[in-house]
Amino acid sequence: MAALFEQLIVLLDLRVVGQPQWHVFPEPGGITGLTLLAESHLAIHTFPEHGFAALNVYCCRPRARPDFEALLARYVGATSCAVRELKRGVTA
Repeated sequence: MAALFEQLIVLLDLRVVGQPQWHVFPEPGGITGLTLLAESHLAIHTFPEHGFAALNVYCCRPRARPDFEALLARYVGATSCAVRELKRGVTA
């Protein structure tokens, strides 16, 4: 998980604020990770008992979309991936 976060930070040119936080749950639980960013945050929650992981890349600056499917296959062994992109914005 840490390697996935490091790769996303490099690919998206993100600025880390502080140390990443990781929590490993007892079996059969997964891992929760959080990295605070100047742009917002990265978070992941894994549920190995369900074969599921939720990755949140929350960024307030526009970025090119990385190949999430390939990244998740490489770093967490994902065989399928559904990406939902929500545009952020501020309205006055």
